[in-house]
Amino acid sequence: EAQLVESGGGLVQPGGSLTLSCTASGFTFDDYAMSWVRQAPGKGLEWVSTISWDGRTIYYADSIKGRFTISRDNAKNTLYLRMDSLKAEDTAEYYCAASHEPKNRVPLAYEYDTWGQGTQVTVSS
Repeated sequence: EAQLVESGGGLVQPGGSLTLSCTASGFTFDDYAMSWVRQAPGKGLEWVSTISWDGRTIYYADSIKGRFTISRDNAKNTLYLRMDSLKAEDTAEYYCAASHEPKNRVPLAYEYDTWGQGTQVTVSS
Protein backbone atom coordinates (compact mmCIF):
# COMPACT_ATOMS: atom_id res chain seq x y z
CA GLU A 1 0.00 0.00 0.00
CA ALA A 2 1.36 3.39 -1.00
CA GLN A 3 1.88 5.66 1.99
CA LEU A 4 3.27 9.13 2.67
CA VAL A 5 4.05 10.35 6.18
CA GLU A 6 4.84 14.00 6.88
CA SER A 7 6.76 15.29 9.89
CA GLY A 8 8.50 18.42 11.09
CA GLY A 9 5.59 20.77 11.59
CA GLY A 10 5.15 22.92 14.68
CA LEU A 11 4.93 26.41 16.09
CA VAL A 12 7.46 28.97 14.86
CA GLN A 13 7.78 32.73 15.21
CA PRO A 14 7.44 35.05 12.22
CA GLY A 15 10.75 35.22 10.38
CA GLY A 16 11.73 31.78 11.61
CA SER A 17 12.51 28.60 9.72
CA LEU A 18 11.20 25.06 9.64
CA THR A 19 11.94 21.96 7.56
CA LEU A 20 9.21 19.49 6.72
CA SER A 21 9.90 15.89 5.71
CA CYS A 22 7.74 13.37 3.88
CA THR A 23 8.74 9.70 3.89
CA ALA A 24 7.33 7.41 1.23
CA SER A 25 6.71 3.69 1.28
CA GLY A 26 4.83 1.09 -0.73
CA PHE A 27 5.66 2.49 -4.17
CA THR A 28 8.67 3.30 -6.34
CA PHE A 29 9.46 6.77 -5.05
CA ASP A 30 11.71 7.84 -7.93
CA ASP A 31 9.00 7.07 -10.49
CA TYR A 32 6.92 9.94 -9.11
CA ALA A 33 6.99 13.70 -9.06
CA MET A 34 6.37 14.99 -5.56
CA SER A 35 4.53 18.07 -4.38
CA TRP A 36 3.68 20.06 -1.29
CA VAL A 37 0.15 21.39 -0.95
CA ARG A 38 -1.22 23.36 1.99
CA GLN A 39 -4.58 24.29 3.43
CA ALA A 40 -4.99 27.30 5.68
CA PRO A 41 -7.82 27.37 8.23
CA GLY A 42 -11.13 27.95 6.51
CA LYS A 43 -9.58 28.01 3.02
CA GLY A 44 -9.15 25.62 0.12
CA LEU A 45 -6.10 23.69 -0.96
CA GLU A 46 -3.16 25.76 -2.20
CA TRP A 47 -0.40 24.19 -4.26
CA VAL A 48 3.05 25.14 -2.90
CA SER A 49 5.78 23.38 -4.90
CA THR A 50 6.52 20.41 -7.16
CA ILE A 51 9.78 18.57 -7.85
CA SER A 52 10.30 16.11 -10.71
CA TRP A 53 11.28 12.49 -10.12
CA ASP A 54 14.96 13.29 -10.65
CA GLY A 55 14.97 16.64 -8.86
CA ARG A 56 15.98 18.52 -12.00
CA THR A 57 12.72 20.40 -12.52
CA ILE A 58 11.16 22.45 -9.73
CA TYR A 59 8.12 24.68 -9.61
CA TYR A 60 7.15 27.14 -6.87
CA ALA A 61 4.02 29.11 -6.15
CA ASP A 62 4.59 32.87 -6.30
CA SER A 63 3.47 33.22 -2.68
CA ILE A 64 6.49 31.27 -1.38
CA LYS A 65 9.09 31.74 -4.11
CA GLY A 66 12.45 32.78 -2.68
CA ARG A 67 11.50 31.65 0.84
CA PHE A 68 10.82 27.91 0.48
CA THR A 69 13.07 25.23 -1.02
CA ILE A 70 11.86 21.81 -2.11
CA SER A 71 14.25 18.87 -2.39
CA ARG A 72 14.25 15.10 -2.41
CA ASP A 73 16.54 12.20 -1.55
CA ASN A 74 15.55 9.22 -3.65
CA ALA A 75 17.94 6.93 -1.77
CA LYS A 76 15.98 7.68 1.41
CA ASN A 77 12.52 7.86 -0.23
CA THR A 78 12.12 11.27 1.37
CA LEU A 79 10.85 14.66 0.25
CA TYR A 80 11.72 17.89 2.04
CA LEU A 81 10.45 21.45 2.26
CA ARG A 82 12.77 24.00 3.81
CA MET A 83 10.76 27.06 4.85
CA ASP A 84 12.55 30.33 5.68
CA SER A 85 11.30 33.83 6.50
CA LEU A 86 7.99 32.37 7.61
CA LYS A 87 4.94 34.63 7.76
CA ALA A 88 1.66 34.37 9.60
CA GLU A 89 -0.05 33.65 6.29
CA ASP A 90 2.05 30.48 5.92
CA THR A 91 0.05 28.97 8.78
CA ALA A 92 -1.61 25.86 7.35
CA GLU A 93 -1.78 22.10 7.27
CA TYR A 94 0.95 20.96 4.88
CA TYR A 95 0.47 17.84 2.78
CA CYS A 96 2.88 15.98 0.52
CA ALA A 97 1.49 14.26 -2.55
CA ALA A 98 2.83 11.93 -5.23
CA SER A 99 1.94 12.03 -8.93
CA HIS A 100 3.06 9.65 -11.67
CA GLU A 101 1.74 11.95 -14.40
CA PRO A 102 2.14 14.58 -15.74
CA LYS A 103 5.90 14.73 -16.28
CA ASN A 104 6.25 18.29 -17.54
CA ARG A 105 3.90 20.53 -15.58
CA VAL A 106 2.39 21.02 -12.14
CA PRO A 107 -0.23 18.36 -11.39
CA LEU A 108 -3.87 19.29 -10.99
CA ALA A 109 -5.54 18.21 -7.76
CA TYR A 110 -7.16 15.13 -9.31
CA GLU A 111 -3.82 13.98 -10.76
CA TYR A 112 -2.23 13.17 -7.40
CA ASP A 113 -2.09 9.44 -6.76
CA THR A 114 -1.25 9.47 -3.06
CA TRP A 115 -1.55 12.02 -0.25
CA GLY A 116 -0.02 12.17 3.20
CA GLN A 117 -2.02 12.83 6.34
CA GLY A 118 -0.60 16.34 6.81
CA THR A 119 1.52 18.21 9.33
CA GLN A 120 0.47 21.49 10.96
CA VAL A 121 2.62 24.59 10.66
CA THR A 122 1.68 27.56 12.83
CA VAL A 123 3.50 30.88 12.47
CA SER A 124 2.78 33.11 15.42
CA SER A 125 4.50 35.24 18.01
